[in-house]
Amino acid sequence: MHTSSTLVLVLAVFAASLVEMVEALTIVVAAGVSRGWRSALEGAAVAAAVLGVLVVAVGIPLIRYVPIDTLRVVVGALLLVLGLSWLRKAILRASGHKDMHDEDKIYADTVAELSSEHDGTSAKPDKGRDGVGFAVAFKGVFLEGMEVVLIVISLGAAQNRLGLAALAAGAAVVLVGIVGVLVARQLSEVPENTIKTLVGIMLTSFGVFWVGEGAGVNWPGSDLAIPVLAGFFVVVYFALTAVMRAMLPAPAVQVEGATP
Repeated sequence: MHTSSTLVLVLAVFAASLVEMVEALTIVVAAGVSRGWRSALEGAAVAAAVLGVLVVAVGIPLIRYVPIDTLRVVVGALLLVLGLSWLRKAILRASGHKDMHDEDKIYADTVAELSSEHDGTSAKPDKGRDGVGFAVAFKGVFLEGMEVVLIVISLGAAQNRLGLAALAAGAAVVLVGIVGVLVARQLSEVPENTIKTLVGIMLTSFGVFWVGEGAGVNWPGSDLAIPVLAGFFVVVYFALTAVMRAMLPAPAVQVEGATP
């Protein structure tokens, strides 16, 4: 296994996990502020435990019982779906066809929604567990974490590096947790849109590589082809962004003296 392939795997899993966990943390913080920290943290912890079990329950059997070429084709197809989805959204955002991802707005909207659900007032639960806070935190962590689980299992199983992929994801979770404790809801400083673009490029590159590998393609340079594919998709990203930006309608020019 070449160092370049392992490095790209770690970076892809870490970056994807970082993005998804920032989004999950936004929801958990909003639930904690609005409904109480005990329920929000318990919901997040239970969701994280369930996701960990899924990685072990699904990832290990894949590595042990599925033929490697079959696994690589299936994994490559899955990574292509995920990667192209992330890349498509990144191009739409960069070209102005889609709003940039704004964690502060998500936080504010979630707080407002949860506050209004508590007996029609903005008060927090006085004590004990709050079912709504628990459910919202659980759902936020679980749904955002499921994409991380898919990436961890896919990349880890395809390269027989499930443990390494899980460690990279765990490092991202720990980092986001520490930052969340230190800066609370100041999450907009994370360059999330840029990270999503890089993740989309890396996942798409891995997807193309593994589909070809499983189908019997002999890539020049073996795993060294992955950085080359990533460079190609960087070019594709900038080219499509430029084309899409040019398709935006021109702003209306107001003629001086014209009557409304």
